[in-house]
Amino acid sequence: MARMRSGFAVIGDTQHLPGYSLLLVDDLEVDHPTDLPWRRRRDFFFDLSLLGEAVWSAARKDGAHRINYEVLGNSWPHLHGHVHPRYEWEPPDKRGGPVWRYPKEVRNAPEFAYDEERHGELRSAITAELTRVMREAYAALP
Repeated sequence: MARMRSGFAVIGDTQHLPGYSLLLVDDLEVDHPTDLPWRRRRDFFFDLSLLGEAVWSAARKDGAHRINYEVLGNSWPHLHGHVHPRYEWEPPDKRGGPVWRYPKEVRNAPEFAYDEERHGELRSAITAELTRVMREAYAALP
């Protein structure tokens, strides 16, 4: 969706929570936030917050009520951050906890695979919002 200071903002391959996005650090050798020098570490977490702001702004019209941020590193040894919009329509037993409460079979079900026809409008809205917030936020940095 966009090149950011610390890496690339992309839409998730799965969209069981529409708008799910990731920030991928541009250096493939980086595994943990602590592998980054201070300034680049700051840029990564700042960029992750900007991506979350863009997802939030774009997904609110569809009932998103909050954003969850995660930096896990358990299954892919490359620094990346997850941005999960959370919705009012989610089952009550899933709404209040981490997205990983959904079984893997649900999160990765074929019917939730990213599809341009079904998800392209939301992706475009996120990209537009991300462009806007990056322009404003980066201009405000020293």
